[in-house]
Amino acid sequence: MDSVGNRNRTVHLWSLSQDVVVEAGDAEGQLVLTGPWGPERVDGAHAVVRDALHRMELGPVLLANVEPRSGVRLVLLPLLERLSHLVVRTLGVDDLGGPLLSAAPVARTASFRLDRLPGWRPVRLPADVTVRRAPRGVTVESSDAPYRVVLHRPEAAWVLGLLAWPVTPDDASACLDLPPGMTEAILDYLAAAGMAAPADTSADTPASAPADTPADAPQDPPATDVTGASPRLWRS
Repeated sequence: MDSVGNRNRTVHLWSLSQDVVVEAGDAEGQLVLTGPWGPERVDGAHAVVRDALHRMELGPVLLANVEPRSGVRLVLLPLLERLSHLVVRTLGVDDLGGPLLSAAPVARTASFRLDRLPGWRPVRLPADVTVRRAPRGVTVESSDAPYRVVLHRPEAAWVLGLLAWPVTPDDASACLDLPPGMTEAILDYLAAAGMAAPADTSADTPASAPADTPADAPQDPPATDVTGASPRLWRS
């Protein structure tokens, strides 16, 4: 759980994919998780593991509520890392307004490594990302990404819109009127899901103008199929 000023805090939630079923195995203490890539067996499942997986089968949970002591870090987190391809990662806010976004695995190789992006390094959307309306938000997908991201709230869509152009996390935070830390957290989740990549800013440098074109002629804005709005229009 990360502090967001004195107003709200971002919370990191965990759940199992909707098509994953948790059942008891043949051996004592064994659990079997059946998903799209076949069964996964957990032998000698600790009580913390059993409780967490059954709760995660029902929906997103805050792991600290499952086991507030050392059990989460020592027992549960290593297992969930092994089962990353079955686990949905959700970024929420403790404001009762619902989650910001969710990253659901779509490949057996999915591994969600959540790291803080350097504030000075530009990032942007990968070239093959597609953005579509969903019944409850917006989906973001890429043929190369092992996750599908669902944006549940406008705040997450505002951050995504900035990624149509190279932007640093520091500049994104300054541009959007969101609580401190929220923009960075959204960017971190998008990067972990493969939806925010280091930007090659040289690709956005205009080529030399033709001989008959004045050096100070206005340049066309970069094309994008994500949004036609300028980032400043996302400010509230």
